Amino acid sequence: MLIAGFPAGAWGTNCYLVAPAAGEECVIIDPGHQAAQGVEETLKKHRLKPVAVVLTHGHLDHVASVVPVCGAHDVPAWIHPEDRYMMSDPEKALGRSIGMPLLGELTVGEPDDLRELTDAASLKLAGLDLTVAHAPGHTKGSVTFRMPEAADVPSVLFSGDLLFAGSIGRTDLPGGSHAEILDSLARVCLPLDDSTVVLSGHGPQTTIGRERVTNPYLREVAAGLGADPTAAPRRGM
Repeated sequence: MLIAGFPAGAWGTNCYLVAPAAGEECVIIDPGHQAAQGVEETLKKHRLKPVAVVLTHGHLDHVASVVPVCGAHDVPAWIHPEDRYMMSDPEKALGRSIGMPLLGELTVGEPDDLRELTDAASLKLAGLDLTVAHAPGHTKGSVTFRMPEAADVPSVLFSGDLLFAGSIGRTDLPGGSHAEILDSLARVCLPLDDSTVVLSGHGPQTTIGRERVTNPYLREVAAGLGADPTAAPRRGM
């Protein structure tokens, strides 16, 4: 298994390229702000051929490079229908203007082939099996992608802005809900094995086991108490 990731753009959003091995087809996860060059460099380094882009949610810092990346390689993108509007109207998703200088750098809109994700769907792409879980709270259409354990490789959860090392995604933007993100943590994250590797939308990788012990939000959800929204700084756009 090959997972190559790098932080991109003004928000340091993690973009991941996932393939069975070097020299094979791959899936690109969350090519956000200023990610296109990093995507091309990673494709060349590992001799990868992209077959699809998949998106954990619609915020600009996760989707800003979708149009150029999909256009350059003639591949489809996948997003949950409740976040689809953000592709063409990123400012509405933030509830404020992000500023014309930044918008001037972006190609907003939908790629030529944009498909919709559904909860519990199994995406079989590039020889990979990605299970989708709808996980609202950060946005209405937030999802995670999970790959099952294989051989000596542990299960991997691409958590987007649901779960970070030591924290969770912010819920104060349009479509955000503290109650919903707690429910998503309980439903999507808590049942996973401790060995599950968590690759999030921002920051370093972690594991479910580590977060179960150290993450104040996940600890409180596991205890059935409901996390204190001031327990730790939250991240994401």
